Amino acid sequence: MTDTPTAQWVPEGGTGRLAETAQGKCFTSDLSVDEFVLVRESGFVPLGLVMGTSMYHMGLQYAGWKQSVELTVLSQAMYNARELAVERMVTEAVQLNADGIVGVDLRRVGYAGAGEILEFLAVGTAVRFEKAPGSFKAPNGKPFSSDLSGGDFFKLLRDGWAPTGLVMGCCVFHIAHQSIRQSFRQAGQNVEIPQYTQAIYSARELAMSRMQAEGERDGATGIVGVHVLESNQVWGEHGVEFFAMGTGVRPAAAASLSTLPLVVPV
Repeated sequence: MTDTPTAQWVPEGGTGRLAETAQGKCFTSDLSVDEFVLVRESGFVPLGLVMGTSMYHMGLQYAGWKQSVELTVLSQAMYNARELAVERMVTEAVQLNADGIVGVDLRRVGYAGAGEILEFLAVGTAVRFEKAPGSFKAPNGKPFSSDLSGGDFFKLLRDGWAPTGLVMGCCVFHIAHQSIRQSFRQAGQNVEIPQYTQAIYSARELAMSRMQAEGERDGATGIVGVHVLESNQVWGEHGVEFFAMGTGVRPAAAASLSTLPLVVPV
């Protein structure tokens, strides 16, 4: 038996790979060629691919047939699993003495025959600001994380903004069933289904408000590149998750911007 891994846990194999990368060996990156060039134009040096993962078992929670309500046990599980994956990715970036991580891909992986077990995987490219290392770290002193592409990252910096980190919010919601009488009344008609509308609207709002609260916690002025995903996972048609994610941003320090290279279009 091994101890339960923490958010800062990195496997032995990963530690060795990161140590070799930190010594100046060949770096790895999930950036495209165009993204790589734009990140370099921004004054950042790609250090290596960093990742974090969490295998999570989803608990059980039940809701009444006629009740629209958040399934808080499942909401917490989906959030915790993602957070662990992102934190472990950031821990790898710390070992490379990175300023941040760009091009983050946070994905969910399911396995056949194990619907209640999910893997969350976070992957991105650790980068360091070449002229003033450390000047672009997040307000908490850790490397920032961002799912912006290399091109969007370049444009963000040129306009005087810097990432604070990935922010996210989720909500797993049970949507009440219609009664048989309601179903018959609506048969063959164009009509809104109020309980569905209210439940879906409430679930999205909870996910969005939680993402916004994370941004404020991390010192972000705003959140860009927001996307809201919807999934039924294994809960059936009346159980749905809404997941909101984006990159928190803040005005960059003048001292940091003054060291950015000037790029003149021709």
